[in-house]
Amino acid sequence: MLTGFRNFIMKGNVVDLAVAVVIGAAFGAVVTSIVDGLLTPLIGRLFNAKGVEDMAWEGYRYGAVISSVISFVMIAAAVYFLVVLPMNHLIERRNRSLGINEDVKVESAEDAQIALLTEIRDALRK
Repeated sequence: MLTGFRNFIMKGNVVDLAVAVVIGAAFGAVVTSIVDGLLTPLIGRLFNAKGVEDMAWEGYRYGAVISSVISFVMIAAAVYFLVVLPMNHLIERRNRSLGINEDVKVESAEDAQIALLTEIRDALRK
């Protein structure tokens, strides 16, 4: 029962869903507060504005766009380095311990059977 649960959790689509939730909630709030509280006021001061959001040219508020881009890049970087990269490392480590070779590309069920039989043959020869 626990093995089935572990296999379910380790599937790629569950991890992708978890990453999406994390992006939307936790990292979004933290990174937005860092960007709004620290980065945008500093960048705004460079251009003699209160903050990046206040930067405008003839009514066009390009500062708000710059601020959104900065927030997005920081959220994406945080999620990649704190969630995706460690998860990929764990999956790779698990595959190595189980003897799963990621380099073998399987196109169909028939190819999968051929690859499995080839691995069995090679193991028997040893």
